[in-house]
Amino acid sequence: MTEAGEDTMPLQDHHQIISVDDHVIEHPRVFQDRLPAKYRDNGPRIVENGTGDHIWVYDGVEYPNVGLNAVAGKEPKDFGMEPVRYEDMIPGCYDPLARVADMNIDGVQAAMCFPSFPGFGGGKFHRAKDKELALECVRAWNDFMLDEWCGSAPDRFIPLAILPTWDVELATAEAARTAAKGARTISFPDSPVPLGMPSFHTNYWDPLWDVCEQTDMPVSLHFGSSSFVPGFSHSAAPAGSDPGGPYVTAITLFACNLMWSAVDLIFSGTLQRHPRLKFSLAEGGIGWIPYILERADFSWERHRWYQDIDFDAKPSDLFARHFWGCFIDDTHGLANRHTIGVDRIMLEIDYPHSDSHWPRSRKRAAEVLADVPDHETALIVEHTARTLFNFPRSS
Repeated sequence: MTEAGEDTMPLQDHHQIISVDDHVIEHPRVFQDRLPAKYRDNGPRIVENGTGDHIWVYDGVEYPNVGLNAVAGKEPKDFGMEPVRYEDMIPGCYDPLARVADMNIDGVQAAMCFPSFPGFGGGKFHRAKDKELALECVRAWNDFMLDEWCGSAPDRFIPLAILPTWDVELATAEAARTAAKGARTISFPDSPVPLGMPSFHTNYWDPLWDVCEQTDMPVSLHFGSSSFVPGFSHSAAPAGSDPGGPYVTAITLFACNLMWSAVDLIFSGTLQRHPRLKFSLAEGGIGWIPYILERADFSWERHRWYQDIDFDAKPSDLFARHFWGCFIDDTHGLANRHTIGVDRIMLEIDYPHSDSHWPRSRKRAAEVLADVPDHETALIVEHTARTLFNFPRSS
């Protein structure tokens, strides 16, 4: 869609693509190289199981390297959930310099990389029994991301940190520590409730939000980072019961988590107490945004009179001030970009996950943006992300 009188251009050479949602597969030494000596035996490490697969062992529990998380370079017919060895992945999954080479092939200038082993928001450490070890693991992962991964190519990787979400004081301290080290965003659960923590509707998280405002550090909410995934009930199913449908159900419903997050925050009162707080909604698409804002405004108009919600702030206005969405391949969302807000949309590549178009991401972006005016394309693929995450072009 174009506006009258505006010329359209495909994705041009001068556009640098910024992906606000990629992933890192942690290499085997991430934690063992950084944990204090007394924690290493129980800290995360890679072992080979009886079938020859590489798996993580953490505090006596085994975790597979799920193959679907590292399928870059494979055809969809070769995707699978089975564990994989590191040599079955392309090196860009776990090696930052190889990743840069893969980004060059893909036509992507910079990327923000979420965790794999810890969970997108550090959920494995949140659920761990030994919280002293878990805290050291959070710090170790952040030091790896900021010093090793991002430090290897500072103009190519946007620094991201995770938090010890089981304690707001620890989380606040780690947010401040990592911000001082250069983190540009924190990855936070898309809802604290499934993790047994106070909701967005309480003031429990206010000290953390204060730090995010003071450091101008957006909060990245990644689909599934709360451990709740609609349509994927295997882990919650009672013994002997139907474990739920195929994982493709959950993959299709990714956006549901972030609909919940956005509406929950809009009606929580948090945004009124923290007017400079910013949220990036990762891996949920954007096509749902016009509907949910229309529905939220309709509900607010009818129900604000008797409920304890903001009487004056319209939900769609709050969304426009506090939220940014991102997409991989969302032609419906782009067709409705002016309802969403052109300056509230960013691109994600999702390397090395199964939704990624690598090594054809730039080609696909050019196709979906072919009818978008050049100045809007520049915002969507690069400039909005650089502004939101304070990540300017290098000289």
